[in-house]
Amino acid sequence: MRDFIITATRSMQDYAARVTGHLSKFATFQQPAQPMAQPTAAEMDGAKLLQTDRFADGEMEVMLTNSVRGKDVILFTSCARNEAGIGVEEAKIELYHAVDALKRSRAERIIVFEPYVSCARSDRTTRRSSVGLWVHLKILTSLGVRQYVTYQLHSDKSRSMVDPTICTVDDVPALTLLKRHLCDAYIQNLDYLEKVVRTNWAFCSVDAGGEKLARDFANSFGAPLVVAHKQRDYSKANAIESINILSAEPLEGKALWIVDDMVDTAASVESLIRALGPHKPREINIIAVHALFSPPAARRLIGLSEEGLLNRVMVSDTVYCARSLLDDSARETGKASGMPKLEVVPSAELSARIIRTIITNNSMTKMLRPFDARIYLRSPKLFNQ
Repeated sequence: MRDFIITATRSMQDYAARVTGHLSKFATFQQPAQPMAQPTAAEMDGAKLLQTDRFADGEMEVMLTNSVRGKDVILFTSCARNEAGIGVEEAKIELYHAVDALKRSRAERIIVFEPYVSCARSDRTTRRSSVGLWVHLKILTSLGVRQYVTYQLHSDKSRSMVDPTICTVDDVPALTLLKRHLCDAYIQNLDYLEKVVRTNWAFCSVDAGGEKLARDFANSFGAPLVVAHKQRDYSKANAIESINILSAEPLEGKALWIVDDMVDTAASVESLIRALGPHKPREINIIAVHALFSPPAARRLIGLSEEGLLNRVMVSDTVYCARSLLDDSARETGKASGMPKLEVVPSAELSARIIRTIITNNSMTKMLRPFDARIYLRSPKLFNQ
C-alpha cells in the first residue's frame, strides 16, 4: 500500500482535521508505522501542508511545506459557504492552484474530496450558456486529479461528464447518513417503526423531479409517499401557479418529511409547506443533504416556524452551517433567536470511512446499497464495521 496524506484548502481545514481524527480511531492506524504498513494518524495529517500566499497585485500562489513525492493525497475543499468565509471564485482558484502544486510536487495520486459541489446545478446547456460543472471537472482532471469524491450530486447524469479512464467520480448518497440519524434519534426500535412510522409518517417530494428521492425514503422506512406537482407560469421567472398534492392516503394527523437534495433560497419548500397546511398534517419537517440557505432562506424558514407550519429542519454539514447563520437572520427580522429545531448531522466520520475504503482498495458497494430501516434497527452496528 502506498503512503497517503490528508490535507485541505483553507475552506475545509477544520473539517479535514475532524476526518483525520476519526481515521485515527480505526485500529489500522493506531499501530506504529512498519514497512508496507498503513501510516499512523500523525503521518497522514497534512493540515499544515498547503500555504496560500497573495502577490501585491492580488494573484494567488499555493505552495507545499513538506514533500508528498510518491504519496496519495486526499484534498478536501469547499467552494460553497465555508468555515473560513472564502468566496466561491477565490475558493475555486485556490483549489486549482493546490492541485497544480501537488502535481508538480510529484504526488502519486490526487484525490479531491468536495462534499458539496457548488456548481452541480450548472449541468446542462440552455441556449448559449456555459456548463459550470463540466468546466470545474475539466479543469481538475486536466490538472491531474484522478479521483473525485462528493456527496449527493444534483443529477445522476453529472457522473458521466468525466471520462472514467482519466478520473473516477464517486458520488456517495449522503441521504443514507440522514436516514441513519432518523433511526438513531427518532425511531430507535422496530416496534416504533412498525406502529408509528409506517402508519403516521409520510415522505413528500418538493416537486415531480424530486419524486425519486422521496420514494427512496418511503421505501427505506415502509412509509407512504406524497408527490407534489407544480404548475408553473413559464412567462415569469420562478413563478408557480399552483401545487397539486398527490397522495394515496389522507395527510391529516401525519408527520410529513419533505425530502430534497438541498435547500437554497427555500422558495420551493415555502410554497409546498403552505400548500400542505390545509391538509392538516400533525407536523411538517424538512430533510435535505446540502444546507445552502442562500438569502432569504433563513427568513423564510424562520417565518414558517413562527407561523407553526414548520417543525424541524434536518441537514448535513456538507456545507458549513453555523447556528449563527440563522441567529443573524432572526435578529434582522426582530426575533429573539433563530429557527428552533435545526439539526446538522455531521458527515466527517462517513468521510473517514470512505477514505479508508479508497486507500485499502476495497469496494464501496456497502456505502452505495439501498438503506433498509428494518435491517439497520436490528443490528445498527453493521454499517459501522
